[in-house]
Amino acid sequence: MTFGEALRRPLEENLQPFLQALRQSGLPCQVSEEAGEQILWVPEPAIREVRALYARYPQGWLTGPPAVSYGTSPSFWQDVGQSPVTLGILLLTLVCAVVTGLGDDLDTLRWFSFVDFVPRGDYLYFARLTDTLAAGEWWRLISPVFIHFGLLHLTMNGLWYWELGRRIEQRQRGALLLVLTLGFGLVSNLAQYLWSGPGLFGGLSGVLYGLLGHCWLFQRLAPCAAYRLPPGVAGMMLVWLLICLSGVISVLSSGTLVIANAAHVSGLLAGCLTGSLGGWLARRTAYPE
Repeated sequence: MTFGEALRRPLEENLQPFLQALRQSGLPCQVSEEAGEQILWVPEPAIREVRALYARYPQGWLTGPPAVSYGTSPSFWQDVGQSPVTLGILLLTLVCAVVTGLGDDLDTLRWFSFVDFVPRGDYLYFARLTDTLAAGEWWRLISPVFIHFGLLHLTMNGLWYWELGRRIEQRQRGALLLVLTLGFGLVSNLAQYLWSGPGLFGGLSGVLYGLLGHCWLFQRLAPCAAYRLPPGVAGMMLVWLLICLSGVISVLSSGTLVIANAAHVSGLLAGCLTGSLGGWLARRTAYPE
C-alpha cells in the first residue's frame, strides 16, 4: 500500500478528533512532523477524499464515519502491471546484455557504444563524435545505458532501476519516467565522453543516480510515501560515489575496473535539478498561496 501526503497542518492544531474519525472508518493513517508542521499520510487513492472530508469536518463527524475507499495493498504482479515503462526498460537492458554477451561480443557491442570503434589486436580505435553524428547514428547518445559488463553489473543496476523507476512511474506516470531515463542517459553519457574522451563505457548507473537525486529532492520539497527511500539508502549511494571518485576501486582492481565517475556525478546533479523543480511544482499545486 502506497501512502501519500493528504494534509499539512500547524503543530499547534489538534488533529486527534479527525484522526480518530478516519480510523473509525477503517482508513489507515499516520502523522509525521517536518519543518514545524504535522503531515497526515493516508493511502494515495484516498487523498482527495480525505482532503474534502477535512474541509467539511475538521473536527471529525457526528453522524457516523463515512465510507472511504482506498484500495488494497498491491501484489508483486499488480506492481508489474502498474510499471510498464520500468519493466520495458529492464527488458530492453536484458536483451542488450544477451546480444552483447555481457560486453564480450565486440562485434555487437560496437553498435551500442557511444561512438563506433574498430578492434585491432589488443586495442580499440574509436571514431570521433562529430563523424558518428554526421553518419546519422544518433541512437548512440542513449544506447550505452543498456550496455553492462558482467552479470553482477547487470543485476545490481537492474534491481536499483526497478526500485527507483517504479516509484516514479506510479507517482508521476510512466511518460515522465521515460523522459527522465532518456534525459539522464543523454546527460551522463555525454558528460563521461567529454570528461574521459573516446572509450568503452556503459550501464544504467548514471541514470540511477539521476533517479535517486530526483526522488531525494522531490521528497524533501513535497513529501510523499512513494519517494521515501529506506533509511540509509541515499547515504549509502552517496558514500559509494565518493569512494569511486577517490580512485580506491581502480587501485584495488589494479586498473582493470574503470568507474564512469563523470556519468554518476552528472546524473546525480541532473536528478537533483528535476527533483527540485518537480517537488516545488507539486507543493505549489497541493498548497496554492
